[in-house]
Amino acid sequence: MTRGDYYEILGVQRDASNGEIKKRYRQIALQYHPDRNPGDKEAEEKFKEAAEAYEVLRDPEKRSLYDRFGHDGLKGTGFTGFSGFEDIFSSFGSIFEDFFGLGGRTRSRTAPQSGADLRYDLKISFLEAAFGVEKKITVDKMHRCDSCHGSGARHGTKPETCPTCSGRGQVMHSQGFFSISTSCPHCHGEGTIVREPCSRCNGTGKIKKSKSQMVKIPAGVENGTRLRLAGEGEEGLRGGPPGDLYVVLFVEAHEFFERRGDDIACHLSISFAEAALGGEVEAPTLEGKTSVSIPRGTPTGKVFRLKGLGIPHLKGHGRGDEYVQVVVTVPTKLTKRQEELLQEFAEASGETSRQEKKKFWKSH
Repeated sequence: MTRGDYYEILGVQRDASNGEIKKRYRQIALQYHPDRNPGDKEAEEKFKEAAEAYEVLRDPEKRSLYDRFGHDGLKGTGFTGFSGFEDIFSSFGSIFEDFFGLGGRTRSRTAPQSGADLRYDLKISFLEAAFGVEKKITVDKMHRCDSCHGSGARHGTKPETCPTCSGRGQVMHSQGFFSISTSCPHCHGEGTIVREPCSRCNGTGKIKKSKSQMVKIPAGVENGTRLRLAGEGEEGLRGGPPGDLYVVLFVEAHEFFERRGDDIACHLSISFAEAALGGEVEAPTLEGKTSVSIPRGTPTGKVFRLKGLGIPHLKGHGRGDEYVQVVVTVPTKLTKRQEELLQEFAEASGETSRQEKKKFWKSH
């Protein structure tokens, strides 16, 4: 069978976005849906063609191969199209359910379902974020009730098949050309009903338990970093896999360090004499203090770079740098001797003191 151009089948441009492709596929699939066109072989073929085109163009890898090499480029992907309607409904049934409830025919609401993901907010210090730490956390999550083993039924009883939907979890309604599938109002889509609920879990099949575990936080994490703990979320339903636990980190601010990527910055106060004469001063670092050489005549605002004393790189070796900005402090209280020395310094520098300026203006 000769396959047509997938873009032409869906009626979209070759640079169409994923949203445009999905919207167009939904329109065509609804138009040629077999429930709307019973016995129409041409409509069935168009329905299958559109599904095949959508399956390729919605996948970035398949779409790239198709754009470069056409249908031949898909041979190595293992994609050979759909064998029948059930394959299509299995892959894209949610598209029809979202639009007027057009169902996937035999899709079961009682199939295994993955457990829900959980979130845990964890506050850590600036230094813990910089160098990494292990933290013990306790998470509350729902577990299968050990009394009813998750059935929700009282011990010695079991759930009964729903008489309304015969265990399917869905009921069908005909509206013109459409067959609309909705969740069973009696069992709420479960396919079973509990006549005598478990007293421990009140028929829910789940109870809340606390679980403590250690979380290893790597060096170099930032505020807002999410750590994924696979399989530590809620338990799955009907044999489905558990969800994941996401630990979101909130890093406390430091009293004088500011983070800029993997670099840090701080201010260091030095005296007028240290700025003028130069010398060695102590500067704070993440691991203690280190000596910084101040050249003679250093102005306020001068920045010194301390290489490799910043934050460890999260993905790789090495660290960022530390930037120290000096601030020259001016004394607010002077002794008489200090004033005399500064006066001598001003005169030696050719400066006119404020007192001398006052005398000048008074005499004029």
